[in-house]
Amino acid sequence: MNLRGAQVFILATVLIDAIGIGLIFPIMPDLMDRVGASSTADGAFLGGILMAAYAAMQFIGSPVIGGLSDSFGRRPVLILSLAALVVDYVIMALADTFALLLIGRLLAGLAGASYVTAMAYLADISTPEERSAKFGLVGATFGVGFIIGPALGGLVAGWSLSAPFWLAAAFSAVNVLFGLFVLPESLPPERRRRMTRRDFNPFGVIFDAIRIPGIIIPLIILFVFHFATMVYPTVWSFWLREVFGWEAALIGLSLAAYGVGAALSQSVVLGFLVKHFGDYRTLWFALICCCIALLGYGFTNAAWMVFAIMALACLGDMTMPIATAMSANLADEDRQGVVQGVIASMGSITAVIAPLVVTWIFQTFTAEGASIHFPGAPYLFGLALTILVLPLVPRLRRAAPKTEAS
Repeated sequence: MNLRGAQVFILATVLIDAIGIGLIFPIMPDLMDRVGASSTADGAFLGGILMAAYAAMQFIGSPVIGGLSDSFGRRPVLILSLAALVVDYVIMALADTFALLLIGRLLAGLAGASYVTAMAYLADISTPEERSAKFGLVGATFGVGFIIGPALGGLVAGWSLSAPFWLAAAFSAVNVLFGLFVLPESLPPERRRRMTRRDFNPFGVIFDAIRIPGIIIPLIILFVFHFATMVYPTVWSFWLREVFGWEAALIGLSLAAYGVGAALSQSVVLGFLVKHFGDYRTLWFALICCCIALLGYGFTNAAWMVFAIMALACLGDMTMPIATAMSANLADEDRQGVVQGVIASMGSITAVIAPLVVTWIFQTFTAEGASIHFPGAPYLFGLALTILVLPLVPRLRRAAPKTEAS
C-alpha cells in the first residue's frame, strides 16, 4: 500500500470537509434571515436547531457506518459518504425555506460519517505511538480548511448567498473523484469482522465499546469537552455580530485566524509536547488553556481581545486528538471503526443538546427586554463544564497507562 498517497487523500478529505463547513459559518445569520428569522436571537435559535438535527443523524449513523467499515472495508464506505455530501450542498444551495435547510442538514449528518471512516483509516495505517501526532495532523488540516473556508465564504457570499454551497458541492465532488482513483483499501479481509444485528443499534454499539478496559475515561473527557466547546461553532457568528457589530467578511476573517492557530497548535505544538512530555501532561496543558480561553471570551468587550484569546482556544483544541488517540490505543485493530464511530456518536449526542442549550442561553441574555444583557454567558457555561471534567484526568493516567508516552 502507498501509505503516503493514502494519508494525502485522508488529509485532503478532511481539508475539503473543513472548507465546506467554513464556507457556511460566516453567512449563517444572513441565511437564517433568508428563511424567516425575525432577529439575531431568533436566527441563532434556528441555527441551533439545524446543528442539533445534523448531530442527531450523526449519532444514529456514525457507529453503524463505523461498523460497516470494519466489515466491508474503509474505501467503499468513505467514497459513498463523500458522495452524499455533494447532494447535501446542492440541497442547501437551492433551499429557500427552513424545512429544506433541515432536510439538507439531516443528510449532511448521515454523510458526516466520512470523518469517522477517515479516522479509522488513519488508525489502520499508524502505529499506536504515532496516533496522537497523526490525529493532531488531522486537526491541523481541519484548521487549514478553516483558514480557507470562512474567508472564501465571506467573499463569495457577496456574489450570492447560495454561492458558498455551490462551491462546497464542487469541492466535495472533486474529492469523490480523487478517492476513486487514488485510495487503496486499508483493512484487509483477514482483519475484518462480521457485523451483527446489534451493530445497527447505536446505543448497543456504545455500550459494547465502553466495556473495553480503561476506555470510559477518555470517552467521558471527549464527551464533556465537545459539549463545552460547542459554544464556538454555535454562537460565534451571532456573538460577534451582537457584541461588535461585525459583518460576514470580518466574521470570516476571525474564523480564518482561528484556523491558522488550530493548524499551528496541532501540527507543530502538539507533536512537540507529546514527544517531550507525553500524552497525559499535554492533555492537562490543553484543558487549562481551554478554561482560560472560555473565561476570557465570557467577559471580553474589546475587539482586539478576540484574537488575543484565540491562541489559548487553539491550544485547548489539542484535547480532542490526544483523548481520541488514547481511546484508539485501547481498542483492537478490528474495532477501530466502531471506536471512532462511538467517539463521533457521543460527540453527536452533545451536538444535539448543546446547540439548543447554548443558543437558549444566548437568546435569554441578548433578547430585547432581557433583564441582564450578557452575550458572553454561553462561554461561561462552557467553562463550568470543562472545570467539572478536570478531576477525571488523573484517573485517565491510571486507567490507560499505555497511552502515556513519558
